[in-house]
Amino acid sequence: MRRRYWPLLALIFPLLGAPTADFVSVRRKLDLIESDQLKPGARVNLTSRELNAYLVNSLTDYVPQGVRDARLELGDGSASGSALIDFLKLRQATGNPPGWIMSRLLSGERPVRVTAQVQSGAGLATVNVQRVEISGVAIDGKMLDYLIDTFVIPQFPDAKVGKPFELAHRIDRLEVKPTAVGVVVGK
Repeated sequence: MRRRYWPLLALIFPLLGAPTADFVSVRRKLDLIESDQLKPGARVNLTSRELNAYLVNSLTDYVPQGVRDARLELGDGSASGSALIDFLKLRQATGNPPGWIMSRLLSGERPVRVTAQVQSGAGLATVNVQRVEISGVAIDGKMLDYLIDTFVIPQFPDAKVGKPFELAHRIDRLEVKPTAVGVVVGK
C-alpha cells in the first residue's frame, strides 16, 4: 500500500519547499570550492539549472524586499538576470524613501532584465553592465549610471560594477558559457 504513495510524494515534496537535486548539487560544489582544498587547475562546472536552483532556494536572504521571480541565463562570456522589481519598495528598504513625485513614478512591479559581460583572469573579475531593460524599455548612459548609483550601490555597498574585484577561494577565473560557469582554481 505504501509503495503506491511514493510517486505522489516525489511530486509533492519539491512543492513543499524541499531542496531540489540541482540545489543539492550546486551547494555541494560551492562547499567544495569554499573549502579551499581543490588542487590548482581544478575545474568545477556550475550549470545554469544549478545556479537558478541556488537563486530560488538560497538567495532569498540576500535579495531585498521588492524583488521576486529572479532568474539567470548564461551566454558566451555574459549573463542575463531577470526579475520583477518594485523600485519603490527597493528604495524604501534602503531607509531613504523618495519624495511624493518619485514615489508615484516608482511604485508597482516592473519586469527588469540586466545583461552583463563577465571578464576574469589572474584571480580578478570585472562585471560590465551592457544593457538594462525595464518594462521592455532599454536604459543606458547617464540614466543607467543613475539607476546603479541610486538602487544597486545603496542596497549592495560592496558591489563592484565595471571595476575589477578579487575572486575568493583561490579562484583564477570564471569561464561563462551558455550552459554553465566553469570555476577554475589557481595556485
